[in-house]
Amino acid sequence: MATEVKVPAFPESVTDGTVVTWHKQVGDRVQRGDNLVDIETDKVVFEVPAPEDGVLQEVLVQPGAVVVSGQVLARLGAAQASGAAVAVNKPAAAAASAPASDANVMPAARKMMDEHGLNAASIPGSGKDGRVLKEDVMRFLETQHASTPAKAKSAPTAPPAGVVKTPAAAGGREEKRVPMTRLRARIAERLVQAQHTAATLTTFNEINMQPVMDLRAHYREQFEKEYGVRLGFMSFFVKASVEALRRFPMVNASVDGADIVYHGYFDLGIAVSSPRGLVVPILRDADQMSMAQIEARIAELSQKAQDGSLAMDDITGGTFSITNGGVFGSLLSTPILNPPQSAILGMHKIQPRPIVEEGAVVARPMMYVALSYDHRLVDGKDAVQFLVAIKEFLEDPARMLLEV
Repeated sequence: MATEVKVPAFPESVTDGTVVTWHKQVGDRVQRGDNLVDIETDKVVFEVPAPEDGVLQEVLVQPGAVVVSGQVLARLGAAQASGAAVAVNKPAAAAASAPASDANVMPAARKMMDEHGLNAASIPGSGKDGRVLKEDVMRFLETQHASTPAKAKSAPTAPPAGVVKTPAAAGGREEKRVPMTRLRARIAERLVQAQHTAATLTTFNEINMQPVMDLRAHYREQFEKEYGVRLGFMSFFVKASVEALRRFPMVNASVDGADIVYHGYFDLGIAVSSPRGLVVPILRDADQMSMAQIEARIAELSQKAQDGSLAMDDITGGTFSITNGGVFGSLLSTPILNPPQSAILGMHKIQPRPIVEEGAVVARPMMYVALSYDHRLVDGKDAVQFLVAIKEFLEDPARMLLEV
């Protein structure tokens, strides 16, 4: 008797998903727990494991199809199923199914491999459990390009599934049309929502990062040796944000209809760039975490974002967010709110600038910071003082330890 493989139960906030990649072909033997297919929602990518050992007899839903919780995706037969019985169903799914060797290929890497006609077996993976990441494919292509002599241009290949190319006009003005991923569509929806539903303003300030940089330089080696994690700037900003949120609880609150919800906890979202787009994993109870715990958790969540293995619980909730455009070279920007949160802190590039100290002009490593806030809830005075508090904590880090 065949065993049905069903879409797992989605969290309450997710209604449906899109089938991305099948990692097994019809006729393949599978073991209980093997990842059969990836389903992308507007938040994370779910892996659907095999419910038991057997043979993949039939694939009922092809890549690109929208599915809901409990829907039947495929059927497994007993491991001793005859080859003849398997062969009947194989052609229906073979064209859309990924090779068995692709089981550890992440969706973004799979897409790039399809575009370049690559096989997963030839690309070593650097992700968790040997998963092939987008960066691995890019590295492989660079190596291949460097080692391959120039060749005559070959006939153009067909575009990958879902891509529509407009024939090039005179002058080579080619266009390519690709459908939005679920995550990108969700990001677009939430950004428009933030612009339409909140009265957003932004206040700016600048921070002399010399004290934090001196502290890091003095204790970095000892910190890494003691805790096994790198001492970055983000843990300082998390600590400073928590202390500032204690003093200005309305910045940690949110608007719910005609009510204001004051949160008695500090769940900070840290914006992270991933192959699928921007995600905001949550540091839960950040006020109860040490600097080492903050750095370790951020590193863990960042790696999960790169691997595409963030769980729904990793990215839901949050009372305040921090985004760091400085890692990409941004000198100054206006961050957009992450609804239903009422504020977001933007960090930027550290750059030597002349400032006046005790009547003398000196060069110091300065960072512009920005706080975007919902003016329906947060008054301008409170927003400015909140950002000044962060500035004061970071320019005198001992204040965070003494809570003064």
